Formats: sequence, C-alpha cells, structure tokens
Amino acid sequence: MNTKSVACEVERLLAVIGGRWKLLLLRELFDGPRRHGELRRALPGISQKVLTAQLADLVLDGAVHREERLVGRVRQVEYSLTPFGLRLRGLIEQMHTVAMDNCQHLRRTPEPTRHIRPPKSGAAPSSPHP
Repeated sequence: MNTKSVACEVERLLAVIGGRWKLLLLRELFDGPRRHGELRRALPGISQKVLTAQLADLVLDGAVHREERLVGRVRQVEYSLTPFGLRLRGLIEQMHTVAMDNCQHLRRTPEPTRHIRPPKSGAAPSSPHP
C-alpha cells in the first residue's frame, strides 16, 4: 500500500472547510451565535444527521465553539465561531471573490441542488445560499 508520508497543512485546512455544508454553516455563524434549530432553518435541505455531524466536525477542528446551557428545564445549545473560525471569514470571502471574478473559467458546476427540499405547495421556492 502506498501512503503519503508528508501531510500538507493546506490539505488539513481544506478538510476543515471542505464539504457541501461546512462553508455554509460557517457563513451563517459569521453573523453571530446561532442555535441548532436556527442553523437548520437557515439551510434548507440539510438533514438533522448531517447538520449534527458537520457541526461536530467544526467543533473538533476548533473552528466552532459549542455551548450548552440549561434554561429552566430546557437544554439549549448555541454555536459560535472561535478565533480560528473568525479568521476563516477572510479566506472564505477571498475564495468567493476569486470564484465570482473567474466564473467564465470554471468548467465544472456544482451538482444541482439535490439537498434542497422542494417548496411546500403554494410557497415560493427557496434558493440555496451561494
């Protein structure tokens, strides 16, 4: 078996932000702390299982802080960006700018919005966040 002996730090960083939902979750947290339900409503199409797993990954990687508190008899969980997570904002914004400035050069397009839930009858279609 051929294994890679040198780990690239950029690859480690890409693992933190890689995936369909992590960038979108980080973007939602750029506006401030959010509760689990708020994040789920902000990202139509994300399943409960995937949301929980992606948030757990971001916490494990040190980009997101998870705070659990008891309010009365109700347990509330809130997610916020760590200092590392806040530093990712500039990188993500630069990536967005490069993508927008070079759309004509990007040959591949993301898969159609297969993760987006169909709108309820009579409701306006929801659009995925860029």
